[in-house]
Amino acid sequence: MVLPVLPPGGLLLGWSLLLLAGAAAAGLVILIASLVQLFREAPRLAPLAASASATGSEARSDTTLTVIVPAYNEAANIGACLTSLLSSAPPCGDWQVLLVDDGSSDGTVAIARAAVDALKGESGAEGAAEGRVRDTAARFSVLEAGPRPVGQRWVGKNWACSRAVEGVTSTWVLFMDADVRVQPDTLRRALHQARAEGADLLTLAPRLVCGCLAEWMVQPIMASLLGLGFPIAAANDPADSTAFAAGPFMLFRRTTYAAIGGHRDLAAEVVEDLALARRIKAGGFRLRYVLGVDALELRMYADLAGLWEGWSKNWFLGLDRSIAKALAAAAVVVLMFSGPWLLAPSALVAAALIPSARAVLLLALALALVAIALQLALRLWTQRAFGLPLRHWWLMGAGGLLVGAIGPTSVWRTLTGRGWTWKGRSLA
Repeated sequence: MVLPVLPPGGLLLGWSLLLLAGAAAAGLVILIASLVQLFREAPRLAPLAASASATGSEARSDTTLTVIVPAYNEAANIGACLTSLLSSAPPCGDWQVLLVDDGSSDGTVAIARAAVDALKGESGAEGAAEGRVRDTAARFSVLEAGPRPVGQRWVGKNWACSRAVEGVTSTWVLFMDADVRVQPDTLRRALHQARAEGADLLTLAPRLVCGCLAEWMVQPIMASLLGLGFPIAAANDPADSTAFAAGPFMLFRRTTYAAIGGHRDLAAEVVEDLALARRIKAGGFRLRYVLGVDALELRMYADLAGLWEGWSKNWFLGLDRSIAKALAAAAVVVLMFSGPWLLAPSALVAAALIPSARAVLLLALALALVAIALQLALRLWTQRAFGLPLRHWWLMGAGGLLVGAIGPTSVWRTLTGRGWTWKGRSLA
C-alpha cells in the first residue's frame, strides 16, 4: 500500500491560504454579478407626471389614507419623522397621520406634539404651499396603545399597530416606522402607484443612512445580503412563493389587510413584515416590492448596542429558523468580507518566511487583494444603486467579523430566549 505524500508544512499553508482567498474572491464575484442582474430591471417608485401630480390621487373622492406610526421610546426620531410626513404633498383628499404610543417613557409624545405645533405655526405664518401643512392639527392625532393583554404574547410593534387599525376606516393604511424620513411627494407617488398597479401591499426599499461606525461596518453588508436573499423580481412574481416586505414602509389596501388577519393574527411574530408579505401572496393578493431610494431614507440604529440587538433578533428568523443556514451564512460573510483583510498580511508574512512556498503564497496574496478590490466594487455599486456613500468602505472587513458573531448569537438568543430583546423588551 502506497501512502500519499503530503506537501511540506509551508506548502500546505500556502495552498490553504490560496484556496481561502480564491473562495472569497469567487464569492464576491458571484454576489456582485447576482445583485447587478437582480436589480437591473427592479421596479422603482415611479415619478408622477405633471397631470397625475396635480389631479391623480386627489381626484378620486373614494381614496382615503391613514398613516400609522407605531412608536416606543422614539424621542430621537419622532420629531423629524412627523415633520416629513405632515409636510407631504396631500396624497389624496382625505388623509390622516396617527401616532400610536406603545408606552414610551422618554417623552416621545411630548416631542411629537411640539413638532406638530411648530408646523402649525409655520402654516399660520407663511401659508401652506400646495397644502403641505394645511390643517396640520386636524390631520394629526395620538393614540395610547395601552397595556398589552395579560396572558397573551405580543411582541415588537404588533400590539400598537393592531390597536391603531381598530378605528381606521380609510381605503388605504400605511404603516411607517419612526426612523423613516419621506420626501414631500413620497406618499402621493406611493398611493398613485399602488392604485395604478392594483397592489394590495406596496412596500418600498428605502435608502439606508449610516451614522455610527457600527452601521458603516455592517449595514452595507446586510443590504447586499437582503437584496440577494429576497430578490425583487421573485417577490413581485405572483407565481413565485418568495415574499418580502420592508417593514419601515408598508402600504396596504385596508380590506386586504383585514382579510389576512393583520398584525392581530401575528401577535407573537417577531419578523412581522415578512409574515405579512407571505400572507399576502399565500392569499392570492398582489404584492408590489419596489425601490424607493429617492423617496425615503432609513436610519435603523444609533449605536453598536442597538445594531447588535436588532440584527441578532432577526438573523436566525430571517433564515427560516435553520441553525445550519444561520451559521453557514455567517461563516460565508466572514470568509468574503473579513477573510481577504486577514489573508493578505498573512500571505505576505508567510511568503517572506517560507521561501519554498513563496510562489503559492504570493498568488494567495494577489487573490486576497483582488477580493478587497471586489469589496470596493461592491460598495461602488451600492452607492449607485442605493445612494449609500462610499465612506468607510474599508470597514467591511471588521463588519464581516461582527456579522459572523451576530449569526451564532442570534441562534442562541432565539432558541433560549436569553437576551432576546427589542428595545429592551423581552421577545421570549
